Amino acid sequence: MSATQTANEGSARVVPFGEAFKFWLKLGFISFGGPAGQIAIMHRELVQQRRWISESRFLHALNYCMLLPGPEAQQLATYIGWLMHRTWGGVVAGVLFVLPSVFILIALSWIYIVFGQVNWVAGLFYGIKPAVAAIVLQAVWRIGSRTLRSPRQVPLLWAISALSFAAIAFLHIPFPWVVLAAALIGAVGGQYLPGQFSAAGGHGKTVHTAASAGAAAYVIDDATPTPAHARFSKTRLTQVLVIGAVLWAAPMGMLTAIHGWNATLTQMSWFFTKAALLTFGGAYAVLPYVYQGAVEQFHWLSAAQMMDGLALGETTPGPLIMVVAFVGFVGGWAHQVLGPDMLFAGAALAAVLVTWFTFLPSFVFILVGGPLVESTHGQLKFTAPLTAITAAVVGVIASLALFFLVHIGETADGRIDLAAPMIAAVAGLALLRYKVGVIPVIAVCALAGLVLRMAGVA
Repeated sequence: MSATQTANEGSARVVPFGEAFKFWLKLGFISFGGPAGQIAIMHRELVQQRRWISESRFLHALNYCMLLPGPEAQQLATYIGWLMHRTWGGVVAGVLFVLPSVFILIALSWIYIVFGQVNWVAGLFYGIKPAVAAIVLQAVWRIGSRTLRSPRQVPLLWAISALSFAAIAFLHIPFPWVVLAAALIGAVGGQYLPGQFSAAGGHGKTVHTAASAGAAAYVIDDATPTPAHARFSKTRLTQVLVIGAVLWAAPMGMLTAIHGWNATLTQMSWFFTKAALLTFGGAYAVLPYVYQGAVEQFHWLSAAQMMDGLALGETTPGPLIMVVAFVGFVGGWAHQVLGPDMLFAGAALAAVLVTWFTFLPSFVFILVGGPLVESTHGQLKFTAPLTAITAAVVGVIASLALFFLVHIGETADGRIDLAAPMIAAVAGLALLRYKVGVIPVIAVCALAGLVLRMAGVA
């Protein structure tokens, strides 16, 4: 097999670092389909085809990542890279998972800013936005069906979900408070009502595909001992924490010293640091928080631009939370963070900064928490708060879907728009009933929007 080196009998097969580098780079360009699609791609490539890691070890790593805030697919890549090639292997895998999408989104964001009012571009976005609304509804169904059983079985989880929906949609309570309240309910409820929280939700999607019989042995199989670098060490724990703190504090300190604490770049960096710690449930769960801050509080971009950014995020590789790069670019351009003569440079810098501060915690979680979280996996006192948070996430995402549906049902002058909700309904039927992939649905909806725009309907 080209991806591995086979030594004499009795010696271990290893994956050369260069071969792994090529795969992680390739993955960064093909990781479409959201968390489920990205995890499925890694499972097919790493377990079935390349046989770098066994089924049970892959699922063990996935379950670990499901317990953490942040994009689980990117964390899974980081974890497997770390397990195979130590710290640098994890860093390379995690960085390459998002790096291509950073450059792609910066380029698309510039096209959007400069050419967004061109008729055919506007038509494409007119069709994509209803598709995004349908995709959000699909996320409500996917996470809800995994977490919320019958209301008779888990009434407390249903109550948490309903209250979270009302808190965000009608009371406009900040997302962090909703998460904190749910975690507290889960911590207490797990002690007194354990049956309500025993079916842990998590925010990943488990993959069940048996390895092919008679195939080559796995590089990391079920019996492979945990390598020394993946075992708990106080020294290594301290080193990673210190390095992580420096990598956060150094750019934050420079931004504060050069631009001031209240400057746009500094506030973006601080805001997305907080967002990174709240992404239980994946990107859809944290988007309401990003919307509240970026649109309503700081006015980095408009509600319509936020919708357009999510549409771009759905059509590009990488985690959906990469929409933060679009938010940073548009906000940096609008606020002229490096002056009116350096609009693109300032916007690109803002996009890179928000990406850095959004993903840095994920690397720290993997490199620090791996040995620790594995030892607590499956213990109810740790999983119950996360199950409650996942229930709250269902309500939060439902509020986001409501916002999108209301937004696409109105024109700029306040009139009712029937065409866009019809596109959303057809897209929802395709996704939920016929299980059509996200990319084909978006492509067809974009084409429909273009036709309607050119026909003068939209």
